[in-house]
Amino acid sequence: ALIQCNFFSRTLMRTVPIQVILPTDKMMFPGMAEPEEKPYKTLYLLHGIFGNYTYWVSGTRIQSWAQDKNLAVVMPSADNAFYVDNPASNAMYGTFIHEELVEFTRKSFPLSRKREDTFIGGLSMGGYGSIVNGLQAPETFGAVCALSSALILEKAAGMREYTDFLMTNKGYYESVFGALDELKGSDKDYDALAEKLAASGRPKPRFYMACGTQDDLIAGNRDFRDHLKALDFDVTWEEAPGRHDWEFWDTYIKKVLDWLPLGEEQKAVSSGNVSQ
Repeated sequence: ALIQCNFFSRTLMRTVPIQVILPTDKMMFPGMAEPEEKPYKTLYLLHGIFGNYTYWVSGTRIQSWAQDKNLAVVMPSADNAFYVDNPASNAMYGTFIHEELVEFTRKSFPLSRKREDTFIGGLSMGGYGSIVNGLQAPETFGAVCALSSALILEKAAGMREYTDFLMTNKGYYESVFGALDELKGSDKDYDALAEKLAASGRPKPRFYMACGTQDDLIAGNRDFRDHLKALDFDVTWEEAPGRHDWEFWDTYIKKVLDWLPLGEEQKAVSSGNVSQ
C-alpha cells in the first residue's frame, strides 16, 4: 500500500505531508505461508534538494522492493532545508525528522519501536540529512544509508556572495545553516557529530555509503568514510561508475535493502568492513 498522509507538526508549526509504503496488502498465492503479523522494520527515506515526499517513489522502484522485503518506508518532505535545525527561522527540520516524525509514524502505523529495526537513509541532501540525524539519534536508528551525500559544509562555510542562483547564494546557506562561520563543530557538522558520538559511549549506527565515481561529491564522501573508519564505526562503502542521477540511486537503493538486516538471508557485516 502507498499511503499519503498529512498531519500537523508541532515542531514545524504547520501541516506536513508524508508518503508511507506499507506491505500490508502483499499478494499471497496458493501454498504460500501467511507472513507473521508483527511490527514492520522501517526505513525513513529522505529526498534530495529540489525534491519532496514523492521523489523516491517516482524515481526508483523502492515501492516494489520494499514490498518484497516486508519493509515499511516513510518518506517526508523537508523543502531545501537539509534536515537540520535553524532556531533563528523556526525551521526545526532535524528535530522533526529524528523525534517527531518517528514518534508520529510509530503511533499511526504498525512499526517496530526497536532500534535494530529502525533505519534512516537518503540521497544527496537526504544523504547528508540521514548522516547528521543518525548521528544525533543513535538510540533510535540502528543503521544509516547514505547515497551520493551532499557533504558540502566546507563549501557552504566559504560562501561569500549573494547571488540569484540557490546553490551559489550565501543567503540560502545562511537560511538553512545559520551563521556560516559557526558551522564547524556545530550540530550540522558531520565530522564533529561522529567524533562526539564515538567519544560518548552511546551506541553507534552501522553505515552504508555509496557514491558514483563520476559524481562531483565523491571526494567528500570518501573523506567522511575514512573519518568514520578512524573512529571505529562499522562502515560498508561502495563506489562504481555513475553520476548524480536516478540511474545510480535506483541501483543502489536496492543494494541498501539487500544490506539492511531484513531477514534470515541477510549476511552479517563484520565490524569495520569496507567493501570496494
